[in-house]
Amino acid sequence: MTVPSDSEKKSPFSTSLRTHLAGSLRASDAGASVRLGGWVHRSRNLGGIVFIDLRDREGIVQVSFGTAWASAEMIARAAAVGVESVVMIEGAVAVRTPEQRNSEMATGEIEIHATSITVVGPAVTPAIPVARGKGEKLPSEELRLRHRYLDLRRPELQHSLMQRHRLMQVTRSYLSARGFLELETPILTKPTPEGARDYLVPSRVHPGEFYALPQSPQIYKQLFMVSGFDRYFQIARCFRDEDLRADRQPEFTQIDIEASFVQSDDILALAEGLIGAIWREAGHEIPEHFERMTYQAAMERYGCDRPDLRYALEIADYSTVFRGLDFGITQSALAAGGRVRGILIPGAAAWSRKQVDELEVIAKGAGALGLLRLKKADGKYDGPVAKFLTPEAETTLGLEDGVLALFVAGDDRITSSALDRIRQECAARLGLLDERAERFLIVTDFPMFDRDPVSGALAPVHHPFTAPNPQDVAALPNEPHLWRALAYDVVLNGLELGGGSIRTHDTAMQSKVFGLIGIGDADEQERRFGFLLEGLRAGAPPHGGIAFGVDRLAMLLAGATSLRDVIAFPKTTAARALFEGAPTQVSPEEMSALHIRPEGA
Repeated sequence: MTVPSDSEKKSPFSTSLRTHLAGSLRASDAGASVRLGGWVHRSRNLGGIVFIDLRDREGIVQVSFGTAWASAEMIARAAAVGVESVVMIEGAVAVRTPEQRNSEMATGEIEIHATSITVVGPAVTPAIPVARGKGEKLPSEELRLRHRYLDLRRPELQHSLMQRHRLMQVTRSYLSARGFLELETPILTKPTPEGARDYLVPSRVHPGEFYALPQSPQIYKQLFMVSGFDRYFQIARCFRDEDLRADRQPEFTQIDIEASFVQSDDILALAEGLIGAIWREAGHEIPEHFERMTYQAAMERYGCDRPDLRYALEIADYSTVFRGLDFGITQSALAAGGRVRGILIPGAAAWSRKQVDELEVIAKGAGALGLLRLKKADGKYDGPVAKFLTPEAETTLGLEDGVLALFVAGDDRITSSALDRIRQECAARLGLLDERAERFLIVTDFPMFDRDPVSGALAPVHHPFTAPNPQDVAALPNEPHLWRALAYDVVLNGLELGGGSIRTHDTAMQSKVFGLIGIGDADEQERRFGFLLEGLRAGAPPHGGIAFGVDRLAMLLAGATSLRDVIAFPKTTAARALFEGAPTQVSPEEMSALHIRPEGA
């Protein structure tokens, strides 16, 4: 092949071997001589003419080999090429006749009249198909992950990963324009408690000692603030050895942000602007400012701290209604200090007993002892609670015709969890989930600590470096379990996009927080967090930040249903990498070099 002239080099992808990306060609390129390289997506041999759908990262273009422009040898060569083989093609862009155009392809108005084809990467029969017909299902996810290099050729996955790239570039541009510096933090670091188990890495040169892979760059980014780098960000790789969950990966990517001399509103304004820039890049228009709600209000009205606001079905307190009823279940719950809370579901009075029983199974799965139901149809009440209703209770309840009322009695932890699950299930049944709607929400004023109901021990709701609300510290110095944290989350349609907090920058307060969560010994604090405390003692500005999960942002923007669809080489729900075969056993010699004794040795 000859090197294209300067006049032919119209595309930034031009090289000595190609002039354009196949999927980028349009009718405006008609008559142009092109050199293309890509994969054979499909081929069709119609006797006197051979068609090849050529695919690259930009899309697919039809290439035709006909007797009017290609030699018999080239036509035969094209007919023999197998699917997924890598070929290089020379030819000219030709406009299709109106009846030949394909409106389902971006390149559907044109085709390439090819004069030459060279197979540069012959392919064996692929283990899984890349091209699919209409209505044809994908192979199982396990099989696709085993052959991920083929799965990644699918246009859907390529589009998602390219959009992920744009997401990160918008992030870099937005934050850089506001004075943030992209700084890197260590991958091999010190084990610290952040809510999940660390992945540990044995040291060969320091027998019996271990590094940890970072759950987040939290302490290091705080040390950047101590060091005077007052605006930091990083697209950081993080690792958490968590129990297996469908929506989690053991390694993930987050947009990590920290700034000095800020308060919560400063970080939240930055977060709104960044999310807005990312969403606009993907073609979405969203509000400049997001709705705000306190943690307490979210839990009271929706039963969770990341409520989906696309539908109502709010939870309400019906303790007053039940307090005067001679109904043993609710009386016991109220006497124990609990409440009776519930949801009114318009139009659901027609649901069958079986349908409501299914909801009770969901409620029990969330910890509830049962689900109380009451419905009103044609002016009459029905359900276990109906015969206990008094006229006063009926008036207070105000149940309208066609409404199904569902109640859970007990401690708020139980009622919130159960009613949250019920609320989501009812919304799905009623068709209230508008997939086009985007309801952003900022949740603030999280509790500082969570108290173990059995032992009474305190644990940080976020992490131990979050600052408590100074108003609560002053008003309730001896009741830290009632303190609010200067913490916040950004939520979209019931999914957490990211979260953060203002940090504790005062050494005495940080030491106090460690003590409240059971790390009261000064020597123990120094052993585990000495490098942070030493930094704070050197003079630390007020600072705070936020982090967003890149995988989840990319999933939402791509319209995907799984994080694995926007990660190039993801792990399974069993935390295995099927293509590479990781994790795997290592030899006794390798373990010995790391000073690890094999089990049973």
